[in-house]
Amino acid sequence: MRAVIQRVKRAGVVIDGSLFSEISKGLLILVAVGNDDTQADADYLAEKTAELRIFEDDDGKMNLSVKDVKGELLVVSQFTLYGDCRRGRRPSFSDSARPEKARPLYEYFVEKLKQLAQTDVKTGVFAAHMEVELVNDGPVTILLDSGKLF
Repeated sequence: MRAVIQRVKRAGVVIDGSLFSEISKGLLILVAVGNDDTQADADYLAEKTAELRIFEDDDGKMNLSVKDVKGELLVVSQFTLYGDCRRGRRPSFSDSARPEKARPLYEYFVEKLKQLAQTDVKTGVFAAHMEVELVNDGPVTILLDSGKLF
């Protein structure tokens, strides 16, 4: 599984012109499921995300997690994180899991993250066309891959 994690002042998802979900200070997590991913990959990514120390402490050092600052979480599915652009000009998405596999793992990830971060997790709608709005705080953007490719 792959994730792009952004520390935000606020973020939201708009679907068909209407606000679907929004958060204030916290993390926007764009997540994708790969062909070979399992619940172990979702567990790894959820734990890493919940414990990631990217919020500043009183000394201005990134030393606090989203749990520590009682931040909010917004998880949005984004299969394009597996887009392979090494050849040609059009990305290949052959490494991205099909919806019938990806949806259950995405939903499992959301539930696991909810348990580990000890907070409610807002989401977009799986496979919907969404407009994601955010104000990146820092900016701070972290890439995670359960296969530890980066």
